[in-house]
Amino acid sequence: MTIAAPASQSRSGTGPAIAAILAISAAATIFLFWLIYIHPAAASSAQFAFLPALNAILNGLAATALLIGYTFIRAHRIRQHRAAMITAFVFSSLFLVSYILHHALHGDVRYPAHAAFRTFYLWLLASHVILAIVALPLVLVTFFFSLSGRIPQHRKVARWTFPLWLYVSVTGVITYMMLRLAQG
Repeated sequence: MTIAAPASQSRSGTGPAIAAILAISAAATIFLFWLIYIHPAAASSAQFAFLPALNAILNGLAATALLIGYTFIRAHRIRQHRAAMITAFVFSSLFLVSYILHHALHGDVRYPAHAAFRTFYLWLLASHVILAIVALPLVLVTFFFSLSGRIPQHRKVARWTFPLWLYVSVTGVITYMMLRLAQG
């Protein structure tokens, strides 16, 4: 038995767009899982040792743009809000490219077994990863609703997307700093 989408949803193209976003998000998640945990890393190169720091910087810039965008929308400055959110999206996209490159070249970097705060780090990392998986389709859906002029739907989804996206961006910086400090 299948459940049909409401006529208004199928006519507007929302259903197929959401399905495509979910499929892309699932494929990206599976690819990242394979890259990090299954694919062997290429030969390490010192010339790309800057990538983890770049990832943290891009996450920090995305978080900053998100906060600026939030400030703009609270002040009803729509154009500036949109520019800030697109900027956050660009920073997050650049982060993803850099993250993929880092893991393709260096593989997974583990927190030292006997380092301080390991349990907290692993908890924070787990929440970061799980919420990043959830945030990806939410970010894409939120952008879809905004760019297609579905502002009421955009607002509803953005209320969930914003805190998740901000959490993922901030915890990306924190996990980088904790790992860096633990490695000495």
